[in-house]
Amino acid sequence: MPVPHLSRTLGLLLAVAGLCAGCAVGAGNSEQRASPQLGDDGRFRNTPDPNTRPSMGSWKIWSRFLFETQADAVPRDPVPVRRLDRAMLEALDPAANHIVRLGHSSHLLKLKGRYWLIDPMFSERASPVQWFGPKRFHATPLSLEELPPIEGVILSHDHYDHLDEGTIVYLRERVQRYFVPLGLRARLQAMGVDPQRVEEFDWWQRTTHASVQLTATPAHHFSGRTLWDRNSTLWTSWLIQSGDERIYFSGDTGYFTGFKTIGERLGPIDIALLENGAYDSYWPSSHKSPEETVQAFKDLGARQFYLVHNSTFNLGFHSWRDPMDRVADIAEREGLPLATPEIGEVLTLGQPRQNRRWWTDLR
Repeated sequence: MPVPHLSRTLGLLLAVAGLCAGCAVGAGNSEQRASPQLGDDGRFRNTPDPNTRPSMGSWKIWSRFLFETQADAVPRDPVPVRRLDRAMLEALDPAANHIVRLGHSSHLLKLKGRYWLIDPMFSERASPVQWFGPKRFHATPLSLEELPPIEGVILSHDHYDHLDEGTIVYLRERVQRYFVPLGLRARLQAMGVDPQRVEEFDWWQRTTHASVQLTATPAHHFSGRTLWDRNSTLWTSWLIQSGDERIYFSGDTGYFTGFKTIGERLGPIDIALLENGAYDSYWPSSHKSPEETVQAFKDLGARQFYLVHNSTFNLGFHSWRDPMDRVADIAEREGLPLATPEIGEVLTLGQPRQNRRWWTDLR
């Protein structure tokens, strides 16, 4: 087996270790124990859903990672990145809400003049170590050192491509508050974050900070950072409201009936940042297919459709372009308001923009 393939496989075995189960660490505090999402076995669970399809067994999944050859999983041409700096960020209208694509599911928000991060991931690899594991396709549009002071960090779950220890350790004294699902306070505390700065949320719980209202909303996924702690922490999507504008961030999730409920309870949603990548028939209910991503957008009743969780890491078996190609084809056919911004591109809510398939001529 070629060394690069072995390196990727070893990294994936750790980086998505929760996929093949293990012993759960029991939920600790009283709020966690009271959660309707917590089972009698001490593990968090998804709400039963008629759309749920079973995953393949552990051996079949890992055999595939070990032995299957992928086609076009990594771009051969450089992925375009729009470089940013502090001056450019400060020049953005402080009265508006802005979304900056940093790569994968990581985003910088400027909400009415204050900065927030969603699932910040600045490390080279989505892995517990930086000498092997899935390696990013492109640089970030700005470095950690160039980030402005951060009002809040919003986390969806504890997988390595969403909760990045290197990023958290660097930012721990530079962030006012952390907003996380149940169980992640202990994760952040182990990384040196003051637990008094961390607020944990069950589904449908909400808070307001710096004039931004945050609501933790359901998702259909799983959690874990080792083979032994599967589902010991919760996973969430988020509804972020700044002024009159609402941003939905799906985190990682399979398709489930909860999208319609979220849209009905918390809409109208101005823009939906929907995960679209790392899907596979071997784990059909943990990540959405492109067609299911389109249906989730329709269920939410959102005004604008924005794709995340692609073009940065190789975490599945589809080609790197497949997530965007399939959704963009449907959106063009059906006239859906799709946004596929380049890495580093700024999208300002309420402002017109011309979407384009930036990846079309890349190999």
